[in-house]
Amino acid sequence: MSYDGVGQRPEGARGRRHVQRTLALLGAGALAVPLLAGCADEEVTSSPLAPQDIAPVARDLVADGGTVKWAVDAVPETLNTFQADADAGTARIAQAVLPSMFRLDAAGRPVPDAAYLESAEVIETEPRQVVLYKLNQQAVWSDGREIGAADFVAQWRALSGRNSAYWTARNAGYDRIAKIERGANDLQVRVTFSRPYADWRSLFSPLYPKDVMGTPDAFNDGARRKLKVTAGPFKVEKVDTATKDVVLTRNPRWWGKPAKLNEIVLHAVSRDKRAAALADGSADLADIDSADAQRIGLANRTKGTGTPLQGAGGKTSVKKLRDWALAHGFDSDQVHAGKKKLRKAITRYLEQQQALRDVEVRKSLEPAYTQLALNGAAGPLADERVRRAVARALDRVELARLVLTPLGLPAVPVGSHLALSGQAAYADGSGALGGQDAKEAQALLADAGWVRGGPLKEQKKAEKAAGPEHGGGHDGEDVSDGGKDGEYIVGEDDDKGHGDDQGHGDGAGGGPDGTDGKGRRHEPAGDQREHGDQHLAQEGKHGGAPGAYAPKGTAAPAAAPAGPLAKDGKPLALRFVLPSGPGSETLNSVAERISAMLEQVGMRTTITKVSDESYFKDHIAAGDYDLALYSWPSSAFPATDARPVYAKPVPAADGSVNFEQNYTRVGTDQVDQLFDQAATTLDEDEARDLIRKADSRIWAAAGSIPLYQRPQLVGVRKNLVNAGAFGFQTPVYEDMGFLKKGAKVPAAPHKG
Repeated sequence: MSYDGVGQRPEGARGRRHVQRTLALLGAGALAVPLLAGCADEEVTSSPLAPQDIAPVARDLVADGGTVKWAVDAVPETLNTFQADADAGTARIAQAVLPSMFRLDAAGRPVPDAAYLESAEVIETEPRQVVLYKLNQQAVWSDGREIGAADFVAQWRALSGRNSAYWTARNAGYDRIAKIERGANDLQVRVTFSRPYADWRSLFSPLYPKDVMGTPDAFNDGARRKLKVTAGPFKVEKVDTATKDVVLTRNPRWWGKPAKLNEIVLHAVSRDKRAAALADGSADLADIDSADAQRIGLANRTKGTGTPLQGAGGKTSVKKLRDWALAHGFDSDQVHAGKKKLRKAITRYLEQQQALRDVEVRKSLEPAYTQLALNGAAGPLADERVRRAVARALDRVELARLVLTPLGLPAVPVGSHLALSGQAAYADGSGALGGQDAKEAQALLADAGWVRGGPLKEQKKAEKAAGPEHGGGHDGEDVSDGGKDGEYIVGEDDDKGHGDDQGHGDGAGGGPDGTDGKGRRHEPAGDQREHGDQHLAQEGKHGGAPGAYAPKGTAAPAAAPAGPLAKDGKPLALRFVLPSGPGSETLNSVAERISAMLEQVGMRTTITKVSDESYFKDHIAAGDYDLALYSWPSSAFPATDARPVYAKPVPAADGSVNFEQNYTRVGTDQVDQLFDQAATTLDEDEARDLIRKADSRIWAAAGSIPLYQRPQLVGVRKNLVNAGAFGFQTPVYEDMGFLKKGAKVPAAPHKG
């Protein structure tokens, strides 16, 4: 999972399904909501909202040789994707060097990988489900051994959950296998399941050699920094933590079409240094944020410098230099440096701009969506009516436009928790909750006992901003005066509590994409760099409501409520927690807009910014928030991968509560049952309909509100082809490379 808006992966967040869904208390219970079946009874088809953007060319136009330097967030802690600390980099390496029985196509659907698999199908359903894999007869490991049943068996035993000595991140699917055996010959593998498993295509992708999976020691430690045996177009040459590089080289035993590149070097580059890395050649390919995308676009549009370095008489005032630097995204330290240092910084910037003319931005939509999470464990949001009121107060179209329209991407709100447009299971289930309706939101709040003008008890300074029902982490906050540093109350027009006015960005990512706390993840799109009044002016250009982080003196909108709602002597105040690192500007803008929408129906929010490092661990996973923004990756296998995200929290024997990856702590028995049914039916149409019904009920419970699909912005050297914004599709690493001299990328077909 990830919480940034662009190119991150926790997100934190990140590329692999089980990592991005790592890490419950009060369930919403069964809901009798009309129209829950929605479109589940009808066949609904969709297509991806944005195509991939990779400058596709035929292999004969790609030069042989060369090295691509690919910027990543960090050198992976492990090369074993089934370990808890795997991240997006781990997944990227596995895709290039290991077999996968199935890969994802451009619509996010699993398709057999012909390099490894001739066919795979269910050949028996009674008395048990049996899947027969027929392997490509040329498929061999880099040590010359055939890929075969022994590798399947070793991976099943390691991931089945039966041996706790294996430190695995997940067992889903492998725990349903009863036995694996050789088929009619060495190229056939028969997998027999103890109970039906609809998502069997999710298994053995990637497939590790028995050398890695065969013993707990090999699994736990042997593949963290080395992969001696591989079977892809590339192999792992070295992992160098000192230089922050992972070097992949051509695999001489690869039986498929040979890789065009000699090497792929994954190099760790922080997000705020990616534009500079693209400019100086230390990166050829890098996920970037919208500010860097705008900078690259400006470099390609501008012929002259347009700088104030040379004024009349050879002099330029410090004010003009600072104004220019501020307008071009320089940080506060650079803007307020001495004149000599500022001139040097501007000169360096202009040199980079010239170099960035060799780079372009390729953009699509990431296979992940950003959501508003509502913590249903305690406080006002434990009441389903209040959660539904929050949802009905939101204009999701406006929020999507805020992020995506400036980037030229389709601004369509996400209509499903469990799939994205283009995937078979996708259908807009938001009708189970309803669209924006301020009157309905206010009626729900009134029904829950929140009324305007009620008496308020004296609040002690040490009371928690979101109410005394909430757990730790709120002490010392003060609702009435804006709280401590890093917090401010949306709707208050005094100048107290703006402890984050110093240009903090928002962390990225799937991180989710975080990833789960990591990579998606881990990772924001359409972000605006915050530079005091400039940021406020930008917010105004987007139609931001006054009062949402507006300057002192801004008039309140005409329809603004006269005062906060109250119940039992307490105001309706929600704590909105956000990350504060570089790249989080988009989340700030979205949160401020959401807060303004909630203010219009009488709900007050306290925005609190915390460090990226603690955001997921100490706040989201710990339940120390009321409202939060983070991202989840989509999955081709929602019955398996999404269930722990929406499972009803279950009390454990020791008095704790097991909420799996359900950070909102909102779940229902009905949703669990629908997931279970979808995971066991082998009828694909029935499974799809069950997933859509589950999504409708998740909408009705209002624990999380999908907002928009995350932008995918990638800075790419112009002559690098078959690479960029991949969208849903698994990259084809052997086709990446540099365009031959004189060759041209075919024009993309016009989409009317």
